[in-house]
Amino acid sequence: MQKDQPPVVVEQEFHRSVHDVWQAITEIDLMRQWYFENIPDFQAKVGFRTEFAVESGGRTFLHQWQVIQVEAPHKLVYSWRYPDFEGDAFTIFEVSGDNQKSRLTVTMDVVKSFQEDIPEFERDSCVGGWNYFICDRLKSFLEQ
Repeated sequence: MQKDQPPVVVEQEFHRSVHDVWQAITEIDLMRQWYFENIPDFQAKVGFRTEFAVESGGRTFLHQWQVIQVEAPHKLVYSWRYPDFEGDAFTIFEVSGDNQKSRLTVTMDVVKSFQEDIPEFERDSCVGGWNYFICDRLKSFLEQ
């Protein structure tokens, strides 16, 4: 992902309340069931930081997140970076709807370009990853 590329945007509707979607994206026990199972902790609180490792392509990617903005239950923003690799992005989760139906929009906005020579940082990989997590995993989790 490069800074000059448009943000990655993934949208998904759910037959669940805004509250249910908000819980799924902010409560650690629920997050581990559809997102990354090895997240050590998460709090929807400005300034909260967490890090965890993910193996891919024979490399270890240490994910570092810091919560930047919280407007419960509608908006969550955190920075996403890897200390061993160039690049920095903001991930924005926006939830809209009501008690019956909701929509989640996830936007990944790159603020510092990621290394171009790593397949996991290519735009197609990012788009595929967010579609997998939001449109497959989270949808299945919430509507099981």
